[in-house]
Amino acid sequence: MRIVLQRVKKASVKVNDEIIGEIGKGYLLLVGFCKDFKEEMLGYFVNKILNLRVFEDDKGKTNLSIKEINGEILVVSQFTLCAKTKKGSRPSFDLALKKDLAKKYYSEFIELLKKKKIVVKSGIFGEYMQVQLINDGPFTINLQKFDNDT
Repeated sequence: MRIVLQRVKKASVKVNDEIIGEIGKGYLLLVGFCKDFKEEMLGYFVNKILNLRVFEDDKGKTNLSIKEINGEILVVSQFTLCAKTKKGSRPSFDLALKKDLAKKYYSEFIELLKKKKIVVKSGIFGEYMQVQLINDGPFTINLQKFDNDT
C-alpha cells in the first residue's frame, strides 16, 4: 500500500466534469494498493494519518494533527503508485493489487477513516478523474509500511 499525503488548503475531484468530492483544509490522499498489501496496514495507516502533526500551531510549529484542526480528507484511488520503472521507459503496473481486491480495501480504508469522526470525501474507484488542489506548503509525504516497520 502506498499513500501520497498532501496537506491542502482545498481539493476536489471530478468525474465527467462533475465535482464528486470536495474538501477545505486537510489532506488529499492518493492511495494505491499493491501486491505487498496486508489487511492490517489499513489500521496502521488510518492511525498514522490521523495523528501526524503537520499543521502549524499558533507559534508556526508543525505541532497539530488533522483532528486538532478539524480538517477534512479527500481520498483518491491511484494504482499508478504501484508502478515499476526500473526497466525501459514504460511503467509496469503488475505490482498493483487485482482490481476487485483493491476496490474492497479502498472502501474499507474510507470507512475506517469515517469511523474516526472526520469528514471524508472520495473519488470513484477505477474511474478517470481530475484532481484539483491547492497544496499548503507545499507539504507532501510518501507513506509506506514495510514488514520491518513498527
